[in-house]
Amino acid sequence: MATEIKAPVFPESVADGTIATWHKQPGEAVARDEVICDIETDKVVLEVVAPADGTIAQIIKNEGDTVLSSEVIAQFEAGAVSGAAQTQAVQSEEKVEQASSQTQAGNAPIVERAQVADQAPAVRKALTETGINASEVAGSGRGGRITKEDVANHQAKPAAQPLSVAVGERVEKRVPMTRLRKRVAERLLAATQETAMLTTFNEVNMKPIMEMRAQYKDAFEKRHGARLGFMSFFVKAATEALKRYPAVNASIDGDDIVYHGFYDIGVAVSSERGLVVPVLRDTDRMNYAEVENGIRDYAYKARDGKLGIEDMTGGTFTITNGGTFGSLLSTPILNTPQTAILGMHKIQERPMAVNGQVEILPMMYLALSYDHRLIDGKEAVGFLVTIKELLEEPARLILDL
Repeated sequence: MATEIKAPVFPESVADGTIATWHKQPGEAVARDEVICDIETDKVVLEVVAPADGTIAQIIKNEGDTVLSSEVIAQFEAGAVSGAAQTQAVQSEEKVEQASSQTQAGNAPIVERAQVADQAPAVRKALTETGINASEVAGSGRGGRITKEDVANHQAKPAAQPLSVAVGERVEKRVPMTRLRKRVAERLLAATQETAMLTTFNEVNMKPIMEMRAQYKDAFEKRHGARLGFMSFFVKAATEALKRYPAVNASIDGDDIVYHGFYDIGVAVSSERGLVVPVLRDTDRMNYAEVENGIRDYAYKARDGKLGIEDMTGGTFTITNGGTFGSLLSTPILNTPQTAILGMHKIQERPMAVNGQVEILPMMYLALSYDHRLIDGKEAVGFLVTIKELLEEPARLILDL
């Protein structure tokens, strides 16, 4: 008996979504909880999984179609495997046999059974379907084992192909903008047009933090199971500065100013689909290890497209790190309705005058963009100087000075 496959229930902040990809076609066999479809919304990509073992009977919403919350997108036949699916399985088996028989002696076969059988089920399926030699894939799992992502990344590597156009010919390619990219563009444009945004700058000597990190990073990782990075220092310093300057932690709602009594700091993360800002909740109650683990988990989720809407909802302040890509200086754009955003940049050694002597120090430029409708220059500069002082003397953070 055919059952309906529906789109997930969207949060109130999401009106609709777009079918991005169908991973299965009508007649193809699927296993329970296997991803069959991706739905792209303004904020995240949602996965639709198979409710049971069976086959896709009919696709109602095609790729590119707009869907509403809980709308029917396909028909599913539970417990049945169509003739087309059986034929496909037989063809895949024949491809394995053919590839093995065509391989010359002494060379690793493309999908040799012995190599495929040693892998996890998902990896075996990916290797068989793509015809990739397991020995050609660099494993990133424990003990060098191959993961499904390793196979996908290997397949995504561009092969050297001859140019299909004449030399000197100018080529254009037009592709639709993703919903997430469009939403980010709308928010950034609105921030520049609807706020009185200014940016103030300062610089911080990173030597004290770098020395502390070098001294304690091994013990920290052994104790907490997390690597000690720079971001945890910036999050804790920003949290302390927000306590001292409540206006920077506030937001504007119409004609009202909302002062938040909590500290939820968003950390901008770049993903393949665009810029996303997952939020660390109650950073004043988090220790350094919890901050590092939280950022690491969000980075993995962003890479795998697993960030949920709840991960990016809210936030009273944002930190973005353009230094990851080598930026020395920038003017970050506000993440409205927040009224300020801190920009980190590349650490660069520069000659600095210290007590009448020239020293080569690792310096970082800091940028604070703020909404001048709420935050005055005195508060903005004081906030940034507070972060600078806390970073240059980490003991102040520990001793609450």
